Amino acid sequence: MPYAKDHKTRSRSRILQSAMELFARYGFKKVSISQIMKEARMTHGAFYAHFESKESLYSASFLELLKESGRARLVKAPLSIKKLIALASNYWNLRQQPDTRPGPETLLFNEVGNDNESLQPLLQSSYEDLRKLLERRMQALSRLQKLEVSSALIRDRARAILASLVGAITLARMLPDEEERQAILKVAQTQILAQMQLQTSGVSEH
Repeated sequence: MPYAKDHKTRSRSRILQSAMELFARYGFKKVSISQIMKEARMTHGAFYAHFESKESLYSASFLELLKESGRARLVKAPLSIKKLIALASNYWNLRQQPDTRPGPETLLFNEVGNDNESLQPLLQSSYEDLRKLLERRMQALSRLQKLEVSSALIRDRARAILASLVGAITLARMLPDEEERQAILKVAQTQILAQMQLQTSGVSEH
């Protein structure tokens, strides 16, 4: 029986969906092609009918993740402070929440220390996507607070938030003590909230 006309498209989509889930949860190095194809319920040999390598699949899955995330943000409310300060602890519990949809920020958390040069542009894009999202949110907050805050200060705050978030998660993942992990993430949340409070910094010059 011949395949349907959209068989190849649907097969590729299944592989992409499986790859997005696994890469976002476990990172590039810890996920194999066999695991991806098993998750997609397809044979290992079918992989090469759609992608040349694991790196090419990673690139495609990242771009698809960005598109999905962008579409979701168009229909949802802007990134809130409550959501922002919950990112760290929510990420840590992601593996225990199969219904939680990973976003581009999870790539940063998983790929710390990854020196694969072919992936660096993607990690840069993930970083810039999240940094710009934070900058837009802080710009909106400054307008609500009727503060004149320089774009340079806002960008530095966004960098500091990401450094706190990624650093805390990296450290927490290294430790076996659950209580200490949660304490680290809680402190990171406090630091992020402090960085968001633009009024504490006063008015800045352009």
